[in-house]
Amino acid sequence: MFFRIDFTNELAIYEQVVRQIVFAVAGGLLREGELIPSVRELARELTINPNTVARAYRQLQDDGVLASVRGTGLTVAEGAAAWCRQRRLELIRQRLAQVFEEARHSRLDPQELRILVEEEFFGGAAERRPEP
Repeated sequence: MFFRIDFTNELAIYEQVVRQIVFAVAGGLLREGELIPSVRELARELTINPNTVARAYRQLQDDGVLASVRGTGLTVAEGAAAWCRQRRLELIRQRLAQVFEEARHSRLDPQELRILVEEEFFGGAAERRPEP
């Protein structure tokens, strides 16, 4: 599939799985009604404990992102895409707020910050960014 676990990340592994599924649904990589990998399958693919995947899946079920289909497994729930897009925005906004706070405390010039953001977002030089 398309998941990747960063074992050096301070974020718990189950939370990384949760976020990656939320982002995949928000981005259209996983569609409503689509079957997701079983706990064992994903655990084997990511080389993590099945209990970790099960915990992530339970969280996603509690959030209404995944739904259980009897005899089949877990699918992306109806209406999950809109919730996931909103959640993705919230998570990105939180991380950006931390970065911007650090930039303010370090007295980074706003223009320098803008250039950094554009370089990172557009994957290289800011001068290659598309015009609005």
